[in-house]
Amino acid sequence: MSTTESPSYYDHLEKMSIKELLSNMNREDRTVPMAVGNALPQIEKLVSEIVPRMQKGGRLFYIGAGTSGRLGILDASECPPTYGVPHDMVIGIIAGGDQAIRKAVENAEDNPDQAWKDILSHGTNPYDTVIGIAASGTTPYVIGGVTEARTNGLLTGCITCNEGSPLAKAVQFPVEIVVGPEFVTGSTRMKSGTAQKLALNMISTSVMIKLGKVKGNKMVDMQLSNKKLVNRGTKMIMEATGLDEERARQLLIEYGSVRAAVDYHEKGGRLSQ
Repeated sequence: MSTTESPSYYDHLEKMSIKELLSNMNREDRTVPMAVGNALPQIEKLVSEIVPRMQKGGRLFYIGAGTSGRLGILDASECPPTYGVPHDMVIGIIAGGDQAIRKAVENAEDNPDQAWKDILSHGTNPYDTVIGIAASGTTPYVIGGVTEARTNGLLTGCITCNEGSPLAKAVQFPVEIVVGPEFVTGSTRMKSGTAQKLALNMISTSVMIKLGKVKGNKMVDMQLSNKKLVNRGTKMIMEATGLDEERARQLLIEYGSVRAAVDYHEKGGRLSQ
């Protein structure tokens, strides 16, 4: 039996008090970062391969079904506002299409041919990377997608929570994060989902930093899509330049990003009147 389908360490959950339920779930959740830590060498290898490809114009695809697909879409959708990159630079694809983000689509994950078709709808180039996400490591949609991607010369990786899975064997750079049985048997949206989210955070953030989208520890290319982010950007400029708040905000609005505003100031530019 796979680890993700193994019986929970806990039984008679319905007889537990709310405090016991929460405490036991938290006890299990605390094991996840350690499992991710054990997979750091695998994550490092994958990121090290992705970066030079994206520097040459490659893109990053995430493919998954159910929770795994939704996590990939979440990570991809947050890259443009956080790092100011194009929306087609990191692409999340879920079995069953966008309608599956909210509602499960029956049998969508069982089609091994559809993922590659979904990827092709975005076009491909030889520097693209496809990461399959599946807690079980057995999802036909995901395995079929990475298999075709690899056959067509793309870089392939995966994030799975079982060791030695068919998915891991199908890719060049597997990431296996074995978190053990779920608190509710087989409910991989729990520890497995948390592990996948942590790994995705690491992959996309590391890639963006290496692509120059962070300066110091600041998101200097973030989109100014709301007042909170304008205020954050203003403070960044104040810290970097010593300007007062009014002048820093004016620079930010005028030049559209923290990076552009600071660069302009450092080159001795003046605010336009």
